[in-house]
Parts: sequence; C-alpha cells; structure tokens
Amino acid sequence: MKIAFDNEKYLKIQKEKIEERIKMFDNKLYLEFGGKIFDDYNASRVLPGFSPDAKIKLLQEFKDDLEIIFCINADNIEKNKIRADYGIGYDVELLRLIENISKLGISINSVVITMYTGQDISKLRNNLESRDVKVYIHTPTKGYPDDVETIVSDEGYGKNPYIETTKKLVVVTAPGPNSGKLGTCLSQLYHEHKNGVDAGYAKFETFPVWDLPLMHPVNVSYEAATADLNDINMIDSFHLEEYNVKAVNYNRDISAFPILKNILKSITGKEVYKSPTDMGVNMISQCIVDDYVAQEAAKMEIIRRYYSAVCDFKKGIGTEQAVETIKKLMNNVGITIQDREIVKYAIEKAELTNANALAIKLNDGKIITGKESELLSASSALLLNTIKYISGIPDDVYLLSPSVLKGILKLKQKTSYKSKYSLNLSEVLIALSICAENNPVIEKTIEALDSLRGADAHSSYMVSGTEQKVLKSLGINLTCEPKMLGYDD
Repeated sequence: MKIAFDNEKYLKIQKEKIEERIKMFDNKLYLEFGGKIFDDYNASRVLPGFSPDAKIKLLQEFKDDLEIIFCINADNIEKNKIRADYGIGYDVELLRLIENISKLGISINSVVITMYTGQDISKLRNNLESRDVKVYIHTPTKGYPDDVETIVSDEGYGKNPYIETTKKLVVVTAPGPNSGKLGTCLSQLYHEHKNGVDAGYAKFETFPVWDLPLMHPVNVSYEAATADLNDINMIDSFHLEEYNVKAVNYNRDISAFPILKNILKSITGKEVYKSPTDMGVNMISQCIVDDYVAQEAAKMEIIRRYYSAVCDFKKGIGTEQAVETIKKLMNNVGITIQDREIVKYAIEKAELTNANALAIKLNDGKIITGKESELLSASSALLLNTIKYISGIPDDVYLLSPSVLKGILKLKQKTSYKSKYSLNLSEVLIALSICAENNPVIEKTIEALDSLRGADAHSSYMVSGTEQKVLKSLGINLTCEPKMLGYDD
C-alpha cells in the first residue's frame, strides 16, 4: 500500500501545536475534541499511513496533564440513539470509551448529561455512578443563542454546576455528534473566569483540513461523509478578511462564529479569535507526504460513501438528498463509480454465474471472487477462496469438507426460521476455528485473515448486516450494489 501520511510526524507536531495553544492562556485549555478517539478508519482510508488510533496515541502524550469530560445529550439517552457505524447506542459507546480510555491510564473526570429537560436518564446515570464516574446535569442555556448578556450570566451558564478540573488540558469529547461539547466548554470557561482563572478554548477536528484547497479530494470526502448532515465546506470569510488567506471550514462553524465570538469576548473580556479557523489546532496538511496518493485515496472514499448512501436510501434509512449531494461531489472532482475498479469484477461474476457474487482486490493487486451456493453465502465463498490464495493452498483443496458444511447446514435448517440457509460468514469462521484445532493447514489460513485489512471489495447485492459487520471487523472496505438482500440476516 502506498503511503500518503507521516503518522510519527503528525503526533509530534500536533502535540506541539496543542502545547502552544495551552500556553496562550493561564496554562488551562478546554479542547473540544471531535471525531472518533479510537479506530478512526475513515481518516486512515483517506490518508493512507494515518494510524486509526492516532488520536488516542496523541492523548497518551499528554497523559500526566490531561483529563477527559464526556458529554451525552439526554435526548440521545432516552431515545436510545444508535451509532450507525457500530450498531450500538450512544450510551453503550460512552461506557466502552470510558472503560478503554481508563485502561490506558488517562484520567476520566466526569460525564455531563446535556440538554436535560426531564428525560429518563436514570439507568445510565446509575450505571456511571456505580463505576465511580461523576455525573453532572446541564439544562438548556437560557437566552441561547442570541441573548449573550443572559447566556453569560448566573441565569445562563452560571446555572450549570461547575466541574472541578485539576489538569492543564481538559479534553471535552462525546460518543457522537450533537452531544453538547461546545456548550460544556463555554460553561466551564464562564465558571473558570468567574473564579479568576484565565482558561481558554480551542477545537480539534481532523476534517475538513483548513489549509488544503476547498476542492481538494480530502476535503470533498469529508462533505461526502457528512452528506446526511448537510455539512458544506466553505471558504472561511472571517479568516480571508482578517488575514487575506483562504482557509476551509464548514458552514455550521462559520455561521455560528459571530455568536461564539461574542460569547467568548463576554466571558474572557478580550477578543481571542478572529475567525473560526483560528480556533482549530489541526496540523494534518503538514504531514501529507504524497499528495497524489492522498487525493486518489480520498476519491475512492467518496465513491464508497456514494454506495453507502444509495444503499441506505434503498433500505429506507437514508435520503435521496444525500445521494444527490454525493453525486455532485463526484462530478466536482471528476470521478464516477467506474473508477472503483473492483465493481466490475463483482458484477461480471454475478452475471456469469447468475448468482449473488462478491469480488475483492487484495493489497498485492490480485482479484478474487466468490458466489453464493446452496452451502455458502457469497461472502463466505469469497473469504474461503481468498485465504486459500494468501496461504498458497490450491483452489481445488477443501478447507472445510462438504460433509462438515452440510452437517452445519442441516442443523441450521432445523433451528432457523429463515427462508434461505446458506452458511454465513460468522458460521464459516466458527467452523474454521474449530477445525483449526486439529489441522495446521486451516490454522495457517486463519492467520491470513490479518492480510485482508485495507482490501477493497464489492458485492452485486446488499450484503446482510450480520456479514457486513464481520467484513468490517476484518478491515475490508466493502461497497454494495443497491439490490435487495440475497438472503436474510
């Protein structure tokens, strides 16, 4: 795989930038921290070489001087809002983050439940308190967003409880968007300044990259990723006017900046930032070592986002607007779905065999296909064919004998209500794991699964949710044609 990004350089200069920002204030910075702390595979796909765990490694650099405040919206708790990428609720993701970060020795200060207006939050609150995690409740801020005088008063931010912090860097983050991170930061600033502490605020976001061109594919891929949120990349007019420098930001930050600027000035008594771009500490662009590779990777991510959007729309969980938005973005950077090479191989296999089919392009360029049969789902067939190739096992050699597969299939038919019984990916992997105990050849093929991370795959139909999760866990970048499921989940 060609590398576009220097991850080690990134950790070094990003740390330096944050330290520099801390020193701008009274050695106390509230850093609004967006995106995924763990497993940022979007960034690693768009910028090959970017470590999926770069953000948590960055936080570990500050471990002795850092504490974390988590925010979660009370509505998201009551409505059990689900993260589409993980398929789990925001509350469960919050608990997962707290547990994993605590294991790394990073201090968890507390959890703030924001926008509380009487929602049922008792279950999560009790769960957190049983783990000795402090919980604070923030209600909607009176006067927000227009009445700055009320917002920055004891009737506004002053009504929120003060969260006592002791470290010079306080990261305010969340298990998902719209969780109240900014409001929590500003509330804390109000209390800090009231107590005589000249604390500051800054924002950490990976995308868009402020000092890459507006139409750079890396920035366009961010728009594609957030098409359902109607985020639009724009030139920061405030930055341009102040410095005569073009900087990229997104519409919500730009439109909200005048209000935020006034709130910050009212809290601190001074004008800290001249533009929304000034608030950020993003050093991504300085670590891109091969712009061509980054652009090509970002273009492929835009196409993947298109397929995701069109399949979501087909399933009734997405919007036509998101699909049309990504189509326009593809036109803007001069790409079509035909530029995703693996697509044609899956479609050709399906047409040739008259069956559901998948194709995968391995990191060495090899194309492998698999089709659905009475015994195996197309994903299962593809996986077996692929690990045999990687392990150097002849194509005509069975990894799992038909008699074993038929035995599992027979049991499945007796215990399942489903209309089709082809063995799915999870079932085949379990069978391989069991057989590997007494077969070193199969054990070797299981080790080959690690080689699949980063490979591109395409399906002639919408792969079931169950199998998509497995393929994702293997690090395979799957896209699907918007055709209904070939078999039940």
